[in-house]
Amino acid sequence: MRLRFQFRPYRLSFRSPVRTAHGRWVDREGVIVRVEDGAGAVGWGEAAPLPDFGTETVAEVVAACGGFGEWTTAAELNGVPARLGCLRHALVAALAEVGRVPTEAGSDQPAASGRPYVAVAALLPAGRAVLAQIPGRVEMGFRVFKWKVGVGDLADELSLLDDVCAALPSGAKLRLDANGAWERRHAERWLERCADRPVEFVEQPCAATERRSWTDAAAWSKADDLLLGLAGDFPTPLALDESIVGEGDVERWLGAGWPGLFVIKPSLLADVTGTLARLAKARAPVVFSSALETAVGARTALRTALAWAGEPRAAGFGVWPLFVDGRCNGPMAAPFIRAEDVAHLDPEAVWSALS
Repeated sequence: MRLRFQFRPYRLSFRSPVRTAHGRWVDREGVIVRVEDGAGAVGWGEAAPLPDFGTETVAEVVAACGGFGEWTTAAELNGVPARLGCLRHALVAALAEVGRVPTEAGSDQPAASGRPYVAVAALLPAGRAVLAQIPGRVEMGFRVFKWKVGVGDLADELSLLDDVCAALPSGAKLRLDANGAWERRHAERWLERCADRPVEFVEQPCAATERRSWTDAAAWSKADDLLLGLAGDFPTPLALDESIVGEGDVERWLGAGWPGLFVIKPSLLADVTGTLARLAKARAPVVFSSALETAVGARTALRTALAWAGEPRAAGFGVWPLFVDGRCNGPMAAPFIRAEDVAHLDPEAVWSALS
């Protein structure tokens, strides 16, 4: 059966700049895809690449989408190469909604048959601005917090850690996200400081390998060995994020005996179903997280989190309202996101906003 295929690139401004170790981020770029079958059923997907993580670029997504034409087939859409992982993810989600892919991604079943809600971690800004944000998040009911570090001066951020911990309510958990900013010496200083503080885990303390430039197996091994060594030397658990994007990453880390957590951004993975099946079989601890996508990608990612049968952990979806154009936001930041909140997300509204 022939399918109508459409796509719309977007560039959406953030309400406030997002500061991470990758730099100051003022807007989000990506592509929304729409698939319609002959019976009028419509499927939606979002390709939200993060090239700094090692994904394809938005330009590559747009070029690939332009090659399909307005009328195509499921076989052609399913033929997108794995190197275009974000686009492949978007197409799988859209095709699943029109019954053309035998996968849970993008279907309504995970939310209906999975958990009724997921707990959410509040995203805190980098630097001293974190202290002004905590009281409001505490009042909203959040008890898990994620603080972006590795952005400013090392000594300044280390000195802030105790102030941040003191501002949290009793029993709260703090996650530190370095986005790969630290070298070994800096990571060791942070992990020594975290040992007797309420830090649940440290996310990606050191850089992952650069997929676009590193072809030397020794370079991959050196980067992996650094993270494995840190995980074995300190009591505070570590989590992989930028290290889990490309084809085979999960298998490599499971094979290496990674003792920490896996942060899964569904929007960045070409094969979400297969990746989660391997993690479930290994009984690996998983934390689901946003890639700062629109409501279209959020809908698919949150359905995936709701369907997860493993141990529930607060997910990194406490990011909205994110965009100036409110029509493109996912569920408003709250300590819990319910299945019905996800069901109410309207891809058509995002599509119209981009017209």
